[in-house]
Amino acid sequence: MQAVWDGVVLPAGSERRLWDRTADGDAEAFAQLYDRHARAVYNFLHRRTASWSDAEDLTSAVFLQAWRRRHEVVLDRDSALPWLLRTADYTMRNEWRSKLRYRKALAAAERLPTEIDDHADDVAGRLDDDRRIRAARESLKHLRGHEREIVELCVWAGLDQAAAAVALDVPIGTVKSRLSRARKRLRELNLPSAVEDDR
Repeated sequence: MQAVWDGVVLPAGSERRLWDRTADGDAEAFAQLYDRHARAVYNFLHRRTASWSDAEDLTSAVFLQAWRRRHEVVLDRDSALPWLLRTADYTMRNEWRSKLRYRKALAAAERLPTEIDDHADDVAGRLDDDRRIRAARESLKHLRGHEREIVELCVWAGLDQAAAAVALDVPIGTVKSRLSRARKRLRELNLPSAVEDDR
């Protein structure tokens, strides 16, 4: 299967070769992998967290983890994206657990108000995006956890079913059946916003 980057079909195995160079410590090869996949990882995390600032921090953590583990990871596809998204999911879950512990420790503290400068149109736009993502996340709460993961990977992150199977470490038949059940459930609940592509 050939990889596609920014609308350009890459030669078969080219990304695997980049990963091999990265494993040998080639920072330029790693930078090329970052350029190819950072936006997809960021979008995946933004949709999961509904927070652009958290998504930016977590994207950095994912690529830091990729660099640290470059010697031990072996790609089983021509694209590193499924492995990066799986790492993003683990990183985000660990972050959630940390935040939950922190919130419990500060349960008695009052919530501090946030201030937004009038001239911060860009920030206001991002907050609107965050609200829209939160609304879609609310719709997804009506699905079982494994169905929600499939929607996030196949519909939001744009992975094909084979790549989603790699990212979740499940058979492709499982991906197909979960995606079908998720779409049926969302149609029954009349919740189309959860499956919209928000590009």
